[in-house]
Amino acid sequence: MLRNCDLIEGKIMLEEKTEDETTEKKRNDENVIYVGQKPPMSYVLAIVTQFQGSGSDEVVIKARGRSISTAVDAAEITRNRFVTDCKVKDIKISTESITNEEGRTSNVSSIEITLATKRKTNKKNE
Repeated sequence: MLRNCDLIEGKIMLEEKTEDETTEKKRNDENVIYVGQKPPMSYVLAIVTQFQGSGSDEVVIKARGRSISTAVDAAEITRNRFVTDCKVKDIKISTESITNEEGRTSNVSSIEITLATKRKTNKKNE
């Protein structure tokens, strides 16, 4: 798989080429929620604001280490209580190597949860 990254009009365009197809993904930093030590409802508010306030149809929730459970809680609360037409589009898990001040390397788990909704379209031509 080849990856090509371009910066076009302030947006990062990531193009992945596989043997069969070429897909383009648009990643906008406005659609990314970084989860930390706050309670899950703080992140739920941020996710709902992204969906309804800015009109995004996709939100990416990112977390590392002990915050992974908070990210999953926030995604599930959003999906079940607030944005019921929201679906889990993708989940990516990985391990990141982090070097501290002493020079020791430790592995930290990370997760990206992509939530997506279908935008309502007007059916005038049907």
